Amino acid sequence: MNGTTDTKGRVVRIGAGAGYSGDRIEPAAELAEKGDLDYLIFECLAERTIAIGQQARLADPDKGYDPLLAERMHAVLKTCADKGIRIVTNMGAANPLAAARRIREIARELGLPLLKVAAVSGDDVLQVVRDADFSIEDNGQPVASLGERLISANAYLGIAPIVEALQGGADVVVTGRVADPALVLAPLVHEFGWAADDWDKLGQGTLVGHLLECAGQVTGGYFADPGKKDVAGLARLGFPIGEVSADGSAVITKVPGSGGQVTAQTCKEQLLYELHDPRSYFTPDVVADFSQAQIAEIGPDRVAVSGGRGRPRTATLKTTLGYRDSFTGEGQISYAGPGALARAQLALEIVRERLQLTGVQADELRFDLIGVNAICGTEMSAAAPEPFEVRARVAGRTATMKEAVRIGNEVETLYTNGPAGGGGATKSAREVIAVLSMLLPRELARTSVHFEES
Repeated sequence: MNGTTDTKGRVVRIGAGAGYSGDRIEPAAELAEKGDLDYLIFECLAERTIAIGQQARLADPDKGYDPLLAERMHAVLKTCADKGIRIVTNMGAANPLAAARRIREIARELGLPLLKVAAVSGDDVLQVVRDADFSIEDNGQPVASLGERLISANAYLGIAPIVEALQGGADVVVTGRVADPALVLAPLVHEFGWAADDWDKLGQGTLVGHLLECAGQVTGGYFADPGKKDVAGLARLGFPIGEVSADGSAVITKVPGSGGQVTAQTCKEQLLYELHDPRSYFTPDVVADFSQAQIAEIGPDRVAVSGGRGRPRTATLKTTLGYRDSFTGEGQISYAGPGALARAQLALEIVRERLQLTGVQADELRFDLIGVNAICGTEMSAAAPEPFEVRARVAGRTATMKEAVRIGNEVETLYTNGPAGGGGATKSAREVIAVLSMLLPRELARTSVHFEES
């Protein structure tokens, strides 16, 4: 359906099948099978995901999309095709075209004739950024200061190319970087025919998208806190469904009988998640205003959401810059029993001195006692009772992989060089891909939609 059809009284049901790249797959399959959906979305991109995917694509032009794409499609594609559920996802990451081709191949393997897959491109603006004079928002430095360390630049796209793909008949739409709520807002604009400048409806649709985008968080996953906020059935947590009407008002719910819960509290916590100013939530499509949002429980696992508003979108798009920052090396070892804390502290002192004696070149070092001070720091943890077991961790940032490896090696030598009773040592070293942000004039991100048919 699209906006040329009478939408009065129609409700569009959208299920959230993933909240990040490594999310569970069974809840998405449950949504496809039992959710009575019109759309199933998968939100799978974190800030650094595309930069990492770009490295994979450079090594192999057929890679760079989400590593679980094939597994997810095998789990839901046939059910969705049989039930007429359309899929919208950003699992294309750094290579939406290759992702679309892979989905087409899976459709053929599953015997699904005439499945239409659309790839949305245009978020990759690396060459545009390299050819112009832009500034980094985080530090005011020119983007050119990153030099050859810059490996990716991806603008957050809005709903327009997704809507175009849906209007073109796509059964599956796979994108690279888009704003997370756009995965929900685009189907609503397509189905209800909302105008591109109907800011209040776009703001309300963005509110619904924000509630759904992290999947299991709004059904009690991130909410749970034993003894204070108990949530049943977390091992089989159900992912959310948004039942959205033509005016944008919605009910957040889940598959009956699945684990977790949908309450006013879970929805309010998710509404505030990653939200700086509730009155000005910037997206490529609208500056959303959630300050007047109304959230009310209307039944078991059913929460009504309304009151989102909006203002005209900005002239620029947030753009994430991925760059090679440094290397990190790490080593860990555990101590248990009487005197565990003292032995772990001695272990850190030994490694600290060893790194100096052997001349390890590190720009930054951390010496943590996991279970004691690794998260809250020494001052906040000072009054805590002594643990019966503790894990010592040393981590450092270096300019080369060789130096990063040496950090973990020194921790491992504690096995036989003291203190007593250390065990379970691990070590690792890896390159660090970091991200910064800039603002790109939106007209410089030129989008396109490519169709593949099975």
